[in-house]
Amino acid sequence: MASQESDATVDVTVSGTVAGLLDSYRRLDIPLQRYLFLILAPAFVFFLGTIAAAVVLNQPLFIRIPIPLLGLLLFATAVFYPKVQLSQRKRELNNRFHLLVTHMTILSTTKIDRMEVFRALAEEEEYGELAVEMGRVVELVDTWNQSLDDACRRRAKEVPSDALSDFFDRLAYNLGSGQSLKDYLVNEQDMIIDNYTTVYEGTLGNLNVMKDLYLSMILSMTFALVFAVVLPVLTGTDPLLTVSAVIVLFIFVQSGFYLAIRSIAPYDPLWFHPEEYPSPVEKVFNRRFATGMALSGLLAFIAYGGMFGLSPVTLDMLIPFWSPVPLPLYAAVPITPLLIPGLTVRAEEQRVKARDQEFPSFIRALGATEGAKQSTTSAVLSSLRHKDFGPLTPNIDNLYKRLNMRIEPAKAWRYFTAECRSYLIQTFSEMYLVGREMGGSPKMLGELIAQNMNQVLQLRQQREQETTTLIGLLYGITAASTFAFFIGLQVVSILADLSLGLESTSNFDVTTLINTSVYNIPLIEFLLIIIIVFNGLLSALMIRTLDGGHKLSSYFHFVALTWLGALTAVLTRWLVTQFLAI
Repeated sequence: MASQESDATVDVTVSGTVAGLLDSYRRLDIPLQRYLFLILAPAFVFFLGTIAAAVVLNQPLFIRIPIPLLGLLLFATAVFYPKVQLSQRKRELNNRFHLLVTHMTILSTTKIDRMEVFRALAEEEEYGELAVEMGRVVELVDTWNQSLDDACRRRAKEVPSDALSDFFDRLAYNLGSGQSLKDYLVNEQDMIIDNYTTVYEGTLGNLNVMKDLYLSMILSMTFALVFAVVLPVLTGTDPLLTVSAVIVLFIFVQSGFYLAIRSIAPYDPLWFHPEEYPSPVEKVFNRRFATGMALSGLLAFIAYGGMFGLSPVTLDMLIPFWSPVPLPLYAAVPITPLLIPGLTVRAEEQRVKARDQEFPSFIRALGATEGAKQSTTSAVLSSLRHKDFGPLTPNIDNLYKRLNMRIEPAKAWRYFTAECRSYLIQTFSEMYLVGREMGGSPKMLGELIAQNMNQVLQLRQQREQETTTLIGLLYGITAASTFAFFIGLQVVSILADLSLGLESTSNFDVTTLINTSVYNIPLIEFLLIIIIVFNGLLSALMIRTLDGGHKLSSYFHFVALTWLGALTAVLTRWLVTQFLAI
């Protein structure tokens, strides 16, 4: 009975997967026949060709086996690409859904027609796929003369996002029953925020699973790499070949997890990067980045130029208390100046986060006061700018000065958002500005924006906790895996020295038991150092992807993880030498 239930469950899962795959083919952006003949069929022919090549080639089995695997990978990619593309589109729709609905609610409270709300949202390029969907609704109404509720109902059947599909369905029903767009959206705010919270928290839950899987895979790769270093002592095989193969697999696994985290992490950037309104902070970042890169280039020339006799100054001269300088430090020392832009950006990120925390209070106070006094934004800011809004206070003061100088309100607000450098402040400030220009109630606008932004900030706190957990995990894995790598390498190095000593004092052929002659210890150590640097790079990118920070902030963790790996390697080799010497 239990086996029958298990078989039924498997059948349901398989049928569901096949149905989802077929549905993704139906939603392709290109005609199905073109995809089948131009992409899927050539991939299948290539797969058959790799199978034939594996059969015909006169090569060892371990060389022939990967050939059809490459063909299978390409064919599987072609088969499942529509599914992946559909998942990416669904993710894009879900990422900005709450912002679009908030923007729609604000526009609906103004004096414009409900179709103008959809037209305005369709022109917002920032919303990406959501703007495309708004444009399709507008097209159905304007070109095909359908009613708005029929157009929403039709698009609800086509969009891959469950949240957007449900939103269109309920919107169509309420509009068809005579309810106004404003009443519906204002009443639906709590439900929409709850749906967004559920999706956001579900994404964070998926990241938790991904972290556990990453830990188990990296530990497995570490175990395999240690065996690849140590086993040739007993088998006599070429350690360079085994170590290189495991290193390639290690890099492949880490790259795969980075791409997975990048695809799973919710789209919630911290920074706003204006092009037409550059901020003084950007100039500071550029100067610090140029300084860090120049110093890194100088240290790299000293380290590697001194090693090959091209530089009059060597790394031993820079670190006289540690001579000769261990090989791992040749990787860590040259990249150290990258801490300059990394630390600068991290300090500014803390100020951006502090401004985000103060903005809901500011926009609520601005809307309430502006509504009560029935006055202009400039008049209200004359009193608000003296209140304490933390790091946001100087920016509010500058906004007041620009408005008081009769600068166009839209331009003054855009300078304000450029100075704040916050993605959320830019997005919600733009909504408030547009809502006021179109005659919306300032009190309602302030309340709606503050409520939505507070919810996003609460979710960001959960995301920050997940990021902190990931940082601890990555630093721990870096130290543990490097410790394991260099224990194996140092044990082999000591055995090589021991076998040389035995050969010089005895007629017994030690190489029959210990095959150390096949080892090139410095070259294997160099390969392990490559793993340390690559691990530091990808781990820093994972952290930056999850926390949504500035791209320059990843330099801090890159340098820190590389130094952690380098120092762990040096300390491990010294400890193993001390213990085995006893």
